[in-house]
Amino acid sequence: MGIIYIQFNWIQNMAVIKKEQLDDKITMVMDEVGQELVNQRSSAITNSTTVPGLRMQAEMYDFKRQYSVASRFTDFEVREKLQNAFKNKGLKDTHFEFAITANSMFGRYEMKSEGFIKLAEDTLHNQRYAYSLVPSSGSLLEGLAPEEVLWVVVPDVNSFVFRSLSWMISGAILFTFILIAAFYLTVTTMLKQKKLSEIKSDFINNMTHEFKTPLATISLAVDALKNEKVKQDAGKMEYFSGIIKEENKRMNKQVETILQAAQLDKQEIQLNLKPLHIHEIIQHSMDNLRLQVQDKGGTMETSLNATDDLIQADEVHMTNLISNLLDNAVKYSKENLAIKISTKNAGKNIRVIIEDNGIGMSKETLKRIFEKFYRAHTGNLHNIKGFGLGLSYVKTMVEAHGGTIKADSTLGKGSAFTIELPLSK
Repeated sequence: MGIIYIQFNWIQNMAVIKKEQLDDKITMVMDEVGQELVNQRSSAITNSTTVPGLRMQAEMYDFKRQYSVASRFTDFEVREKLQNAFKNKGLKDTHFEFAITANSMFGRYEMKSEGFIKLAEDTLHNQRYAYSLVPSSGSLLEGLAPEEVLWVVVPDVNSFVFRSLSWMISGAILFTFILIAAFYLTVTTMLKQKKLSEIKSDFINNMTHEFKTPLATISLAVDALKNEKVKQDAGKMEYFSGIIKEENKRMNKQVETILQAAQLDKQEIQLNLKPLHIHEIIQHSMDNLRLQVQDKGGTMETSLNATDDLIQADEVHMTNLISNLLDNAVKYSKENLAIKISTKNAGKNIRVIIEDNGIGMSKETLKRIFEKFYRAHTGNLHNIKGFGLGLSYVKTMVEAHGGTIKADSTLGKGSAFTIELPLSK
């Protein structure tokens, strides 16, 4: 803002200087042409015969007028002299109108160009310049020639000044835009870096927590296996071995999730598309989750109203994305959990809606839920497992199948995810 302000002041100052320079040049033009007209008039009078009627008071005005500039030069001659002077001063394309009056005030015009009066009346936009056509002291015409004034009007002086500064103004605007763009990119990059730093910290914290628990469990199980009493009890040996195996599988699953995210980034996942009934996938996913819902005292309801549910899909990934959405509904649930899944046909698509009455999301969270590694901030609490990759995976897979997904949520009331997938042709 400071640099823009300085540039603005600089352009204003340059405009003032240019205006002064223009005034000086036009004043020089007036001096040059005015002096030339006076000198040429004096030369003409010197070469003429003696002046008749000097003593005749009644004919004084007509006598003086015959020695005026207006009577000695034509409109064309005066305009030509002004044009040549403007050209010599570097003002070749300057438009102007001129007039010669009998005194210093507008009143009696001895000579005027066609557009002079119209331009002279607009003193707000047009600039007037005057030069008194007075014979030099000691000349023959001193006291004899009438008082005359050469007037020149230049229209739109300010516009002329700013046109002369056009390249400076254009350059200032261009560099101002470059400056603003650079500033915008810098701030945007800083905010992105800050966001990435926060995501990295959250990811490391989550990963540490996710791996720390199974590692601690495995360590305890290994210590238990070293106990002599456990060694002699085959049942306990099998129990602790089973714990180690389950925790190991859990860690492998977490690693697979991270590797899968990396593959999605590189677009290395190949879909094995085949005709599938989406209703069967939904039922299978619900059956796998039913025990968890029952443990929380929740209910699951289906309204599979779509008459055509055949789609081209990868069975593994389609099952995973439906399971992820159902799993999120359970994770972010509260008391009296209720999950509802409904389907219906929408033209050439099938629409799947998964609703819950969970904790819901704020508008800020709703905007970012499909971002990789993003999770709603819960401080240092890790009561909800995960890396923030689930919904990013869901969105990627839905789009890979040619579909769309959108989320609606109200904080404290629940969420709804709507998926639209193209039907099999």
